[in-house]
Amino acid sequence: MHDINDIFARREVDVQRLSAYGFCQNEQCYIYSRDVADGQFVMTVTITRHGEISAVVVDRLTEEEYILHRIRSATGAFVGKIREEYENELINIAEKCFSLHPFKTEQAKEVIRFIKEKYHSELEFLWPRSPDNAIFRRADNGKWYGAILRIKSAKLGGLDDDMVEVIDLKMAPDDISTLVDGRRYFPGYHMNKKYWVTLRLDGVVPLAEICRRIDNSFTLAATPAMAQRPKTVG
Repeated sequence: MHDINDIFARREVDVQRLSAYGFCQNEQCYIYSRDVADGQFVMTVTITRHGEISAVVVDRLTEEEYILHRIRSATGAFVGKIREEYENELINIAEKCFSLHPFKTEQAKEVIRFIKEKYHSELEFLWPRSPDNAIFRRADNGKWYGAILRIKSAKLGGLDDDMVEVIDLKMAPDDISTLVDGRRYFPGYHMNKKYWVTLRLDGVVPLAEICRRIDNSFTLAATPAMAQRPKTVG
């Protein structure tokens, strides 16, 4: 069961797409309706100009709101059918009418922009249980050359559980041993620490420096053995 807030988490509405999907606009919001359960119910989705979304299912016969599909403990074939149609419609709207913006720091956004413009790589969200984590890979061989993650600061030795955004990149072992300092460069989080390094995306490392590391990581992902990888310290 998917909560509506989870479906639209870290997404921003693209109002230009709403009319093409079938939304009608009034002075305050955008509204879309469709039949549910073979026309016995009608589902209405409302999106405000600020991107706030709500959805209701109404019984056509009684004109009363149906809510069982939102109750986790409610079971049965009929409620299951309505729940499935309801969730599938919301997921479709999220994918067709909203843009995904999982990362919030300005540096993370700049890094994503750099990767898209230079390497034409799109972020891939591979883990449903970790929707804030994404990888990017080379198009020619499918190998990863980086990942952007949201993790607790304590995972990098911090003293609190505040969430931070980081990037994992490939790097030659000699460079890793030289650069890792526990402040700007960290051992690769959830990666082979011999070949990967982690950088915080909070401005402590300049963007130009991060972009150079991305270029190097992209190159390393194409070579078959670490022994052939260039040194890039500096």
